[in-house]
Amino acid sequence: MNTTLFERLGGRIGISKIVDDTVENHMNNTNINARFLPLKNEHEKLAIIKTHTIDFFSMGSGGPANYHGRDMETAHKGMNISPGEYVHTVDDIFAALDKNGIDEAAKKEVLYILWSLKGMIISK
Repeated sequence: MNTTLFERLGGRIGISKIVDDTVENHMNNTNINARFLPLKNEHEKLAIIKTHTIDFFSMGSGGPANYHGRDMETAHKGMNISPGEYVHTVDDIFAALDKNGIDEAAKKEVLYILWSLKGMIISK
């Protein structure tokens, strides 16, 4: 393949749309939305989280980005995220990928990335 995952996700604009759709999915997912609904009224905090997520995924998918957020373990420390919650989060991300017309090969690469982060996020 000659194109990066970043390019196949639509570059920064495409990743931004995927992140926006993912956050919306999290807000509507009754299995995990208790963690996200409080951010609905914290517009600045939510914008920072989205920007960090966009930068993190842009950099991790081969695109130009300067991620300045915390590492995954530090960012999720004290949240005690369960394996089930993590799966619901991944499901929401995949619904966003589908909504944005991302192909199966790119989705497999995203899944690989998400699974590689799992141990740094669950029950920290």
